[in-house]
Amino acid sequence: MSELIKNEASCLCGSVKIGVTNINPKFTVCHCDTCRNWGGGPFFAVQCGTDVEIKGAEHVKEYNSSPWAARGFCSTCGTHLFYRLNKSGSYNMPVGLFSKVDGLVMALQYFSDQRPDYYCFSNQTQEMTEAEIKAYFASEA
Repeated sequence: MSELIKNEASCLCGSVKIGVTNINPKFTVCHCDTCRNWGGGPFFAVQCGTDVEIKGAEHVKEYNSSPWAARGFCSTCGTHLFYRLNKSGSYNMPVGLFSKVDGLVMALQYFSDQRPDYYCFSNQTQEMTEAEIKAYFASEA
């Protein structure tokens, strides 16, 4: 079986529908201040590549949250829809948008040095600090 699978999702109110050809079940978790401010906790994201179809795009608002990426949400209900890299156009989407993804595995934690003391995960994953992330994305801006 392929590691990548097809899936569909929508926002809470149904104004935005998303079709994704490829979802990598090896998801990431971001502990940065921006992600935690955006969603009230860490951002659990699946990588979806660039083959993404958005219906109801007129309801999507975007915010340039860093020099290398933008975040999108439904302007009607506020559902978080994506984190998209500016250079590649690749989408990372909340894992919770997709109810039928099999084989999900936490693979990587971003901004591990910003993870607050009030939560932790028992999963053994690769971790990247703020300095490592900024060095990596310096070429993505």
